[in-house]
Amino acid sequence: MTHILAIAGSPSHPSRTYGILEYTAKLLGQEGLHVDIISARDLPAEDLVFGRYDSPALEQPKALLAKADAAIISTPIYKASYTGVLKAFLDLLPQKSFSGKVILPIATGGTIAHLLAIEYALKPVLSELGARHILGTIYAVDKQIQWQSDGSIQLDEEIDQRLKEVLKELVKAVKYSAAESQHLAHAN
Repeated sequence: MTHILAIAGSPSHPSRTYGILEYTAKLLGQEGLHVDIISARDLPAEDLVFGRYDSPALEQPKALLAKADAAIISTPIYKASYTGVLKAFLDLLPQKSFSGKVILPIATGGTIAHLLAIEYALKPVLSELGARHILGTIYAVDKQIQWQSDGSIQLDEEIDQRLKEVLKELVKAVKYSAAESQHLAHAN
């Protein structure tokens, strides 16, 4: 079974960023993919702040990432960059944690002016962690994400369509990667 790890980088909950991850997980579940969602904000603050690489609280997130075929990184943009809680979490991951994985960055922000924050702030860190197959970023302005009465979110039509298109790419990429891995295993 294909596993995907969705990492929420918002320091608050509920958040639009987390809502997009839940919606994304639902869409991927309909494609038969298993998605685990973790939130960086739920890790012990002391471990994040003091850089405790050996924290027992990091064992499960690291294990989920190790078995994941893809990772979705979701963050709000504050002060033209991704969140500090996400950075603290990423800093605690082993070197090359994203190697061989398909990566989908998703960001939210109050204005379109911070659209490129993912390009110049987050993608270099993801690359340093071994990410080589980074899909096109989804960036949604807050007004494009509406809260529903049941606590879920609804995306405006344009963002919803773009998200569904990039998720098709994600599904195709992880299925191709899985097929290629099986082929290599049989060849050996």
